[in-house]
Amino acid sequence: MKATSFAAFAAALAIPLVSSAAVLFSEDFDVDPTANWTVNDSGLSDILADFNYDYSAIGVPAAPGGSSTTGLRMTANNSGGVFSGFSVSPTGQSFAGNYKVEFDMWQNYVGPVGPGGSGTTQLSSFGVGTNGATAIWPGSSPKESVGFSVTLDGGSAADFRVYTSAVSTGHLDGDPVYASASRNGNDAYYTTPFPGGVSAPAAQLALFPGQTGVTDAGEIGFEWRRNVIEVLNGVATWTVDGTVLATVDTSTLTLGGGNIFFGHADTNSSSSADPNDSLLNVTLIDNVVVSEVIPEPASLGLVALGLGLAAAARRRV
Repeated sequence: MKATSFAAFAAALAIPLVSSAAVLFSEDFDVDPTANWTVNDSGLSDILADFNYDYSAIGVPAAPGGSSTTGLRMTANNSGGVFSGFSVSPTGQSFAGNYKVEFDMWQNYVGPVGPGGSGTTQLSSFGVGTNGATAIWPGSSPKESVGFSVTLDGGSAADFRVYTSAVSTGHLDGDPVYASASRNGNDAYYTTPFPGGVSAPAAQLALFPGQTGVTDAGEIGFEWRRNVIEVLNGVATWTVDGTVLATVDTSTLTLGGGNIFFGHADTNSSSSADPNDSLLNVTLIDNVVVSEVIPEPASLGLVALGLGLAAAARRRV
């Protein structure tokens, strides 16, 4: 069995069967919730967080299961020309024990879709374990949370990323936190579940004629993707549309609190030259739900087994 396939199998074992329990928090952004959220700005460049944004304005369809086209829109560094970013958290929330965070995410960027236009290699971020009052982005240090990030356009050698208090600059290729030995979206582990070929919505192309082309294999943009961060027995696992991307043992970390966060960052020290950058280089979030999870008793032993196998697989890569 190839090392990457073995690692993926081991990561899958690390997710025991669970059943959902009480909903602890939810937000669909349909009624303006701005007053209930905290924006944590690094203060280095321009940012925008709109908690009641009608994303049909850029031709994006309603998220699956949603009743409207309003959600959270985030974008950053559209004019400042500085490596920067920010995060947002629901004010006063804290979650502990076994729980999961579910949300729909749409990543959008300036076309042409696929190669990307001006300044499109930016990051969508999200995570758990923050105090809810700290700006979390790739350049922040020290980190006080477990953060997951993915590039808008798949244009980096590190498209899928993990940032923690243990490695604030980001866990590198081959680290056992990842389900694949590579973070590059062109790796077969990502191109299989995310084969690309997705075009911008027709409504967006009509509004912005430059949004031609299709996504490359390994990109997850221009589609609503269901993200889940499940924290079970101290292990945080990130999946996208059911594909495991990263697993982090939080017991080894120093966390700032029990809140969740969403964020957007630009990893470049320049800004896009496209006049529509603030509209098109965006992260959209909708239908956020945090709920308790109850592990099935027979599956608890798989957590330790799966993590052990994943670590062993990394050592052989």
